Amino acid sequence: MNLAIYAGPSALSQLLDTGLVADDFDVMLGASGGPKWFTLYGLDKVLVPEFFKGRSKTLDLVGSSAGAFRFACLTQAQPLKALDVLAQEYAQTAYSSKRPSMDEVTESVTSLLDKMLGETGSEEISSNPVFKAHLIAVKCYGLLASERKASLSLGLAKSAAKNAISRQKLRTYFSRAVFSTPESDLQILDPSGFETQFVDLNANNVKDVLVASGSIPGIIHGVRNIEGADEGMYRDGGVLDYHFDLQFPNRKGLTLYPHFYPKPVPGWFDKFTKRRPHAASYDKVVMLAPSESYVAQLPFGKISDRNDYSKISKDERIAYWKTVLKEGDKLADDFKRLQDDVELLRKHIQPLPFATK
Repeated sequence: MNLAIYAGPSALSQLLDTGLVADDFDVMLGASGGPKWFTLYGLDKVLVPEFFKGRSKTLDLVGSSAGAFRFACLTQAQPLKALDVLAQEYAQTAYSSKRPSMDEVTESVTSLLDKMLGETGSEEISSNPVFKAHLIAVKCYGLLASERKASLSLGLAKSAAKNAISRQKLRTYFSRAVFSTPESDLQILDPSGFETQFVDLNANNVKDVLVASGSIPGIIHGVRNIEGADEGMYRDGGVLDYHFDLQFPNRKGLTLYPHFYPKPVPGWFDKFTKRRPHAASYDKVVMLAPSESYVAQLPFGKISDRNDYSKISKDERIAYWKTVLKEGDKLADDFKRLQDDVELLRKHIQPLPFATK
């Protein structure tokens, strides 16, 4: 199988009994990770357009950074068209040098979003009655609110040092902002206790929210004073919610999590620690991820990532990224097989492959 499927204890018990049933899911997660997303492109093309097709029950799509971009596509009236624009435009991104300026990268992201949203996308995202987007950014404080690279770098270094001691110590530097489809009642419980503000999405702020959610500090300019939100500087949602450690207490169903890795870390700084999510955050999660054998057969034996910009020539990188996009259809094919064949699902589904705390 090219697709691996894992589940938390409650989710595993339910799927072994009932199989993959679309209406059993209340939430879908979309992680940060930039071009790592390309390996999930095939899955995204079948989840909302096919697996959840015809749904009348609300599905909450909670995404940060690349996950927010994906879900901004999936909540549009023509999700496949929007996904294709995102995939093709993103894969062909090229810069004037291996170390482009923040201005150049920000302009590239803004142009991509203009094409992805088109004339009506922002309105469609903010008014979708069934597929409700919840796009995450962080509000930054102190040095991290500065656009001066020296100040920002110092702030990031201090944050990393504090996070190594305790994730909770990042509360001094960041708070969470969740921009949601209006009239959504989704509750978010964060075991780390970060302050969270909830803001309504509207046609006027969707683009700013997406830029902020994907604005990697020091790479892309942050967004100041987003409409409807508290005044301040907003940046990449993956800083706090890289791979997620969140609970949704008023959603009793399962959470579907297509992810590029089978072992999530809560926040971006946790890449440098051994920190794992809380058990309660993954009890009802069903995780879909590329198998090790699938990844091994990709060019370079890995999924695409942001380091490819500096390590691979432009033409070779674009060809490689397009291959990853195409190969993702294999994961989609496996998902449909697992959906149609409960016995096959029972044979391949596994407990979560990481320890929770």
